[in-house]
Amino acid sequence: MTPRSRGPALFWRVAIGNAAVLAVACVITAFVFAPSETDIALREFAIFLGGLASMLAINLLLLRRALGPLRELTSFARRIDPLEPGLRLQVTGGDSEATELADAFNDMLDRLEAERRASVGRALAAQEGERLRVAQELHDGVGQSLTGVVLQLGRVVRDVDEGARPRVVEAQETARESLEEVRRIARRLRPEALDDLGLASALHVLGERVAEHTELRVDVHVQPSLEFGADEELVLYRVAQEALTNVARHAGAKRAEVRLERAAGRSRLEVDDDGSGVPGEAQEGGGVLGMRERAVLVGGTLKVARSPLGGTRVTLELPS
Repeated sequence: MTPRSRGPALFWRVAIGNAAVLAVACVITAFVFAPSETDIALREFAIFLGGLASMLAINLLLLRRALGPLRELTSFARRIDPLEPGLRLQVTGGDSEATELADAFNDMLDRLEAERRASVGRALAAQEGERLRVAQELHDGVGQSLTGVVLQLGRVVRDVDEGARPRVVEAQETARESLEEVRRIARRLRPEALDDLGLASALHVLGERVAEHTELRVDVHVQPSLEFGADEELVLYRVAQEALTNVARHAGAKRAEVRLERAAGRSRLEVDDDGSGVPGEAQEGGGVLGMRERAVLVGGTLKVARSPLGGTRVTLELPS
């Protein structure tokens, strides 16, 4: 959105007001104290110009320094992205009211980011709880029912005549494929490998399963001895999962790489592909917004850029 026009800057409004006051004062002084009307014009005009130049110089020295934080605050406010937390205004200008305003603005950002992180955390926790419930119902309900159907059809195959047996076998295979699909969906909803084996093993299993069900070749590299909290592990896994899903669905890629490592005091997850890339105007689609919201939960930042492989690179950086 284009900022609306607000007229002259505050500095010039103050300077013009002061100049108007100075001009009125010079005119009044000239008419009151001048010995004759013929002496007014040139002398008072010179006094007015000298006073005006002095006033502008003083305004320039005092007001620009005092109002500098306001300009910085305006420019900074236009750059703020709620999904990229951590940016703060570097305040200059001493102890002026404008500096206090900038400090208050930074404090407000701290409170807003804390509240957003808490609200995102509650929403994602509810989402993960619902995923777990649905996964359990699929596994224990639908999965068990389909297992029973497969076993029953297996017994029926032995009792039917030869003419009907191929159709029963076909029905049994269809039920078995449906059972595998239900199990795959349940695993996607709640990754058992993450709960049982840890993040590194879960990422390798994720890569294997994506490669198994798509035409992608997925290489996973995880730096040894990395440790994360439960929330961080879940965010890292979900971001990798969503990024690989986007690659499989939209990128037209043949190869993808997942790397998790720690460098310069920050943990970094990178997912690269050799596909067609993501147009700039479409970066908030395809699950990217959801990944950025997950990054906010753990104080991280997510970026989407061109990959050295030729496609897209999704990078998630954690603060520790």
